[in-house]
Amino acid sequence: MDMFRLDGKVAIVTGAGRGLGAAMAKGLAEAGADVTVADIDFGAAADTAGLIEQMGRKALPVKVDVGDAASVKNMVDATVEKFGTVDILVNNAGIQRRDPCIEMSEEDWDAVIRVNLKGVFLCSREVGRILVQKGSGKVINIASLLATVAQPNRGPYTASKGAVAQFTKVLALEWAPYNINVNAIAPGYVATELNTKLIEDKQVYDELTSRIPMGRWCEPEELTGAVVFLASNASSYMTGQLVNIDGGYLCL
Repeated sequence: MDMFRLDGKVAIVTGAGRGLGAAMAKGLAEAGADVTVADIDFGAAADTAGLIEQMGRKALPVKVDVGDAASVKNMVDATVEKFGTVDILVNNAGIQRRDPCIEMSEEDWDAVIRVNLKGVFLCSREVGRILVQKGSGKVINIASLLATVAQPNRGPYTASKGAVAQFTKVLALEWAPYNINVNAIAPGYVATELNTKLIEDKQVYDELTSRIPMGRWCEPEELTGAVVFLASNASSYMTGQLVNIDGGYLCL
């Protein structure tokens, strides 16, 4: 059996309506998994689910607010009702707010932490209860290059992603006895809707690109290999790790 195959597995991917989440959901489906496509935008989730079904896999679109415990429970309950279980969780949902700290509103700070950090906790807790009972599973958290380095004007985002990297280690320690692997992926600069402002500002875009040894930004599909690896038996002895996919940025 191909250790990278996910046949018979069920995955939940949050923030899967577009961008990184959509690419990862489709990548897991290509490897054989059935996927719950969760997003706060149900229409976008349904679009991604439709593409997965065209690939011959089963997909369930679900509207979810990852910062709300009841909404997260509904997402997991719907998945179990549809597919019978959960094997893989990809905590991808995230938002961004950019301002200097002295100008950052409390509302913007709270919004980012609620989605990017609390959302990872709530989803992991709800799915983790199933995985612990099963004695197996995979949790993949999407952190960021900014979990390791910092950029100005991105206080809550950087803080949340650094916390996600550390929280990944906590879960890895707590759940290792249950044969559950918990790892994180830290993308560098990726051409997604979340980075539209950076991409549209040519001066900023060119400056950021000049610092990437590979000389270009990542495309969302270039993260799917790492997600499939971490979701599969190929990573059975790997846990608590932060995998940087940054075009060489951290080598400088």
